[in-house]
Amino acid sequence: MNDILSFEDEAQAYAEIEAMGYHAMALDFPAEENALHWHDFDSVLYVTAGELTLSLEEGQSVTCERGAKIVASAGVVHREHTSGYSAIIGFSVAPDALTQPINKPLPVSV
Repeated sequence: MNDILSFEDEAQAYAEIEAMGYHAMALDFPAEENALHWHDFDSVLYVTAGELTLSLEEGQSVTCERGAKIVASAGVVHREHTSGYSAIIGFSVAPDALTQPINKPLPVSV
């Protein structure tokens, strides 16, 4: 989570994602609280409904509602807590090329 910005509407979100050369997908997420994880791709997330709280490994948290634009670089360790939200996400790689699991677990300490 590099930056929390804002956007006006879905048309702006799609236009910005296209201008970045990213791949757009509209997704609905159910209620969830997940463990710390990371992604191996850059992304930009536009919250279109609901609420999402993002927490970084260092403990900082931010709650985002409709109109929040979240710019995230690959490798940023974070977790999400939500009672459900909808978003348009721009992926730096084609969705069919995303490696699984998308939420990469932290390495296990020995």
